[in-house]
Amino acid sequence: MDLENTENFENSAEEEMKAKGDKKAHFNKEVNEKDGRKKFFKKKVCYFCKNNIDVLDYKDIKLLKRYVKDSGKIIPKRLNGTCSKHQRLVTKAIKRARNIALLPYETRY
Repeated sequence: MDLENTENFENSAEEEMKAKGDKKAHFNKEVNEKDGRKKFFKKKVCYFCKNNIDVLDYKDIKLLKRYVKDSGKIIPKRLNGTCSKHQRLVTKAIKRARNIALLPYETRY
């Protein structure tokens, strides 16, 4: 009986390894099928957290222009990498600067 149990155990272990191998191949699709290149993403870090900037001034146009597109739209946080807290401060500062005509509103062509 011990011999039968060990054979069954080895067979079940081999089946599990095959199943895991299939899952691994399925989840490790990093290669783009068209190009054959791997995709690597660099994690974005909040500029304000990195430099310990807590106060954002609406008169600092040079800094605020980094967070505005050419068309005048505010760049979302998923694209520029700011954290939620600082994105709210940036948005508020940009809106204040627009209100006193330091930055343009959206321009449509």
